[in-house]
Amino acid sequence: MSILLFSCTQKADKESKSELVKHLENIFYKKDFTTIPDATFNVAKYGAIADGKTIATEAIQKTIDAAAEAGGGKVVFEPGTYLSGALFIKSNVELHIGEGVIIQAIQNNDHYPRKWTRIAGIEMEWPAALINVYDEKNVRITGKGIIDGNGKYWWKKFWGEPRYTGGMWGEYKEKGIRWAVDYDCERVRPVVVWESEDVLLKDFTVQRAGFWTVSLTYSTRVHVDGLVVQNNIGGHGPSSDGIDTDSSKDILVENCDIDCNDDNLCIKAGKDADGLRVNRPAENIVYRNCITRSGHGLITLGSETSGGMRNIEVYGLEAIGTNIGIRFKSAKVRGGLMENIHFHDINMKNVANPFHFELNWYPEYSYCNIPDNIPEDEIKDRWRVLSQRVEPEEKGIPEFRNIKLSNITVEKAKRAFYANAYPEKPIHNIHWENVSVEAEESGKLSYASDWTMKNVQLKTASGKPIELIESANIQQPELIKTNAAPKQEERKLTLDEQFRKINFKAELVIIPVNPTEIQALVNDDTTLYSKEFVVHILKEENANMHFYEPLGDGFYQSKVEISTQNQGKLIEIKGQKEHDYTIEVIRKTKPNKVNGADKWSYDENTRKVIIEKSGKSFSLLIGN
Repeated sequence: MSILLFSCTQKADKESKSELVKHLENIFYKKDFTTIPDATFNVAKYGAIADGKTIATEAIQKTIDAAAEAGGGKVVFEPGTYLSGALFIKSNVELHIGEGVIIQAIQNNDHYPRKWTRIAGIEMEWPAALINVYDEKNVRITGKGIIDGNGKYWWKKFWGEPRYTGGMWGEYKEKGIRWAVDYDCERVRPVVVWESEDVLLKDFTVQRAGFWTVSLTYSTRVHVDGLVVQNNIGGHGPSSDGIDTDSSKDILVENCDIDCNDDNLCIKAGKDADGLRVNRPAENIVYRNCITRSGHGLITLGSETSGGMRNIEVYGLEAIGTNIGIRFKSAKVRGGLMENIHFHDINMKNVANPFHFELNWYPEYSYCNIPDNIPEDEIKDRWRVLSQRVEPEEKGIPEFRNIKLSNITVEKAKRAFYANAYPEKPIHNIHWENVSVEAEESGKLSYASDWTMKNVQLKTASGKPIELIESANIQQPELIKTNAAPKQEERKLTLDEQFRKINFKAELVIIPVNPTEIQALVNDDTTLYSKEFVVHILKEENANMHFYEPLGDGFYQSKVEISTQNQGKLIEIKGQKEHDYTIEVIRKTKPNKVNGADKWSYDENTRKVIIEKSGKSFSLLIGN
């Protein structure tokens, strides 16, 4: 790790420093930044036992409080594992987690008092973090030790074990409120800095976060230096972001190594109506000289964008196998203006989507609607906040503009460029300079305008330009056709040919069809998302099958289950995404009714009941 970080630093330092970098270095590199009184307080003297079994919360907190009451000082630990609930670091105190020290989270929410906070862009009460800096000034958390989020308990609570087999995720999916589970499944974060000033987080490692790893919210002058995040130990937790800066100002994050299962480095600014109400931007932020490994975003802006983002510089980053590189994500209810942002001196290798700008991100999560069948007394206050409409609607359209990307190298990508915005507000004034991308395909832009490209090379086997949809004034990169042979496209079979091929023995009962891809599906197939689906039921028999479609950005797959029961009279479809289904059921005689259908008819010539139904999960009962 140290060699890679050093090489990134050397490269970035060749550039003359911007005024923003100079401003932040002038704050954080002064000797008197977060000066702590020269007094030491050992947790052992206050009764803390490092055996990994005895709860040490009270003893550690007593040590912190004693240091604060004495005017400040350094809290230290003997080597060992300290089992703890929420700890609150006070002003003028340094929590020094030395090498060989582990502070491990108790897997029980009762040990984390509820505090007013912001979760995924919405203000609410939630369990405190394991380590909290809450409304404090002049605080340090340092050392080569480990903060262990012990998160597998919360991972299982969220989506069961193995993943997507139950948990609150399964329960909420069945109710049609998938968007609420992240807020109701109260998962403890390892480190939170809230409404605080002059904070240093340096050198420690965080493992197995139950939720976001390091959250900096509503804070000013925070320096994060040399942290290591290792969240994929013993499994993969949901939403285990690395380092998130949320509506904060004057932030420097540098020399970190992030391995997680969501956005590695991220900047946020509130969500939807609640975020627009708060209206606090993320500004004057530098992320530099970091490495990302597993995860869904080398550097992500969003999806919470409501307060806006400005004056941001990101450079000296290295992505090794991260799913996405530079990522923008938002939705049509978020709003916010993102501008004056510069990404430069960045290397990506084996990053599938190096530039991925999706402003209609994950609709099943982003657009919160409370189903009519949920009783009034079961609706939680936070659901009402989440589902509050943005008025006027145009205020909810996010805008990304005046963004520069320079001195970037991408190797072994799948799709080079992707952008999807809105006709009302295209993603505009994006400037590329000295960029080299090697990818399998060029990609596409929807609703983009005024992109300039200077010394930008795009290397693909096909040599095709970027596909443009409803976009204007877009300069294409220099197209270089590589020596690699482009993939030969096989002739697409017609639907009749596919039916004969997969049902040649006439044994199948259920065959779904994705009309967008002209694809007939069999059990365990994976297909792209399509608003419309056709399901052919060929016999009046009991059967079941399932297929998979992308969930969110496509890094996860969602199962769609289809079954027939009661000799084909009862049809059940269970999924997570909304579709317009046309279900064609072969039946010798016309039924007298079809319960649950939006519309139905019977074709005497083909002897088919043709049913139309929109939804995610539903049942249909064909009468006699």
